[in-house]
Amino acid sequence: MNLSEALGVVVRERRLAMGLSQGDLAIATGLHKNFIGLVERGKTAAAIDSVEVIATALKCRASQLLAAAERTRSAADG
Repeated sequence: MNLSEALGVVVRERRLAMGLSQGDLAIATGLHKNFIGLVERGKTAAAIDSVEVIATALKCRASQLLAAAERTRSAADG
């Protein structure tokens, strides 16, 4: 699992835990819903500015998202 895929897992988990749809997150961030989907599926390497905007909408810091993504990647890689 690469970092983009792991970040996608973390973003999806946090979004669902907050009861948000991809559309809700798109509205909260000003990013396109399709982009949110690409991030969650690990199909794009999100720019740090986008990660920061997503983190803010998910009520955390970008560093927290990235740290959680690194833990997810490490766990997946064994």
